[in-house]
Amino acid sequence: MTAVRVRRASLDDADAIARIWHDGWADGHAGHVPDELYRHRTAASYPPRVRTRLASTWVAEAGGAVRGFVVVVDAEVEQVYVDAAARGSGVAAALLARAESVVADAGHDRAWLAVVAGNARARRFYERSGWVDAGPLDYAAEVAGGVVVVPCRRYEKPVTGAGAGGPRSRPPRAR
Repeated sequence: MTAVRVRRASLDDADAIARIWHDGWADGHAGHVPDELYRHRTAASYPPRVRTRLASTWVAEAGGAVRGFVVVVDAEVEQVYVDAAARGSGVAAALLARAESVVADAGHDRAWLAVVAGNARARRFYERSGWVDAGPLDYAAEVAGGVVVVPCRRYEKPVTGAGAGGPRSRPPRAR
């Protein structure tokens, strides 16, 4: 794969982001989240979710195509997904590094993310990237008509830069 370039997402990227998100979410969450949440995460549910998060999204391009994306909200690295064909190519590492910079530049001293306990591949990646499992977290996942509580693990990493010593991370918000 060619060099990875991370940039802010645009509306032109929305379809690729929705596809990568749907496919990656299904792959990492099947059998690890409540059935109710899995039933809500259809392919049609992703485009509206992409549009509401576009201003907080960065994409990774390689070979002229979007290969992954990351969403950062306050101190939370809310979503990180990579096209299956691009796994192991450095795309996820580039996205996570950008997310950490965004959190630090926003004035936070610590970034955090939630990962489903059964998603062993993601947990290994975060741990190799210097993130620490800070314990259990009940994450409120938004669905049509309410939320579904998902048992997760909270991962954290100190970040440095312009934001070092700034405001502390905020509590989890529903996704």
